[in-house]
Amino acid sequence: MWKNKNVWILLTGEFIAGLGLWMGIIGNLEFMQEHIPSDFMKSIVLFLGLLAGVFVGPLAGKVIDSYSKKKVLIYSGIGRTLSVIFMFLALYFESITFMIVFMIVIQISAAFYFPAIQAVIPLIVEDQDLIQMNGVHMNVATLARVLGTALAGVLLVVMNISFLYIGSMVAYLFILITTYSLKFDEAVSTTRDNKKNSSFKEIIPILRETPIVLTALILTIIPLLFIGGFNLMVINISELQGDPSIKGLLYTVEGLSFMIGAFFVKRITHYFKPINLMFAFAFVISIAHLSLFFSDSKMMSLISFGLFGLGVGCFFPIAATIFQTKIDKQFHGRFFSFRNMLDRVMFQVVLLSTGLLLDTIGIRYMVIVFGVFSIASVIYFGLRHSRQTPHKHNVLEKDVI
Repeated sequence: MWKNKNVWILLTGEFIAGLGLWMGIIGNLEFMQEHIPSDFMKSIVLFLGLLAGVFVGPLAGKVIDSYSKKKVLIYSGIGRTLSVIFMFLALYFESITFMIVFMIVIQISAAFYFPAIQAVIPLIVEDQDLIQMNGVHMNVATLARVLGTALAGVLLVVMNISFLYIGSMVAYLFILITTYSLKFDEAVSTTRDNKKNSSFKEIIPILRETPIVLTALILTIIPLLFIGGFNLMVINISELQGDPSIKGLLYTVEGLSFMIGAFFVKRITHYFKPINLMFAFAFVISIAHLSLFFSDSKMMSLISFGLFGLGVGCFFPIAATIFQTKIDKQFHGRFFSFRNMLDRVMFQVVLLSTGLLLDTIGIRYMVIVFGVFSIASVIYFGLRHSRQTPHKHNVLEKDVI
């Protein structure tokens, strides 16, 4: 795998783009913290961008399966680069409206880009290398997040916020250039009939026929309950403790723990069934959510975010490998777009709920609500899974990793 030029191109591009992405996200948080006092209104602004991504999801899935995935990556990269212009306008005019336009354009670009990346990975590495590639890819993205947020924090102290978005635009231009260097074989439906008959609805019967994929999809809701309110919780914890520097520390601890988890998971997948590991790490994530009841303590909040990072670092590489191996490659575009839509819808629900609950009952009781729901869901679906025919699942799972 490490002799594959495409792997290095993809990972290098992911790292540079990740730096730009997280510098921009810290800039967004700073801009909202200055201009939007309500947590609920902050969640509304984030919600509008995510909603746009959901609307284009079915189109994105069909396009990725019907056309060149490399071209999809290039065009979505162009859209992501140009989107930063609207944020410059938002800064110049101190306009929330321009920020919303920025969020919409960048989320539409992401609705094409990220499912296409997930569909490309199985085309450039062998199946036996997928879990390692998924883990490394996520680790690179996480390292970029840790360094990007730390760099953004330093730049905010010594420079104007606009320099964060200049950095973002330069990073997006870099990954756009590296995407042109990717070379891989892909089966693309080029005839008019194939493009016309490439229905997004075909994903539904495939999910019914592969219960391990359906179960894995359901379990991804658990980490999303934490991730959906991640940024708002970071802001709230910072205000609760009266310490702006805690924001960078929380991102750093969570990111480093994620990398440890993604490295560790490869070593245990040979001893346990993938779906059972997903249940175990979903439970760990639930405990991390509950432990934020003590978020007024600096040490406890760092432990909670570290525990969460460890859990998702193990959880997501397993989930990605199950999806990439159990779904036929000709449906990857539509499936990953469907998953992207599901994630975005859940993200929106959690985001709005987080903003509302933070304004009404506060972070300590909010995490109790989400944590109890997460643990109850893990127990319910775990018991339901155990009642299903063991032999059927053994056949489905034995060649996942």
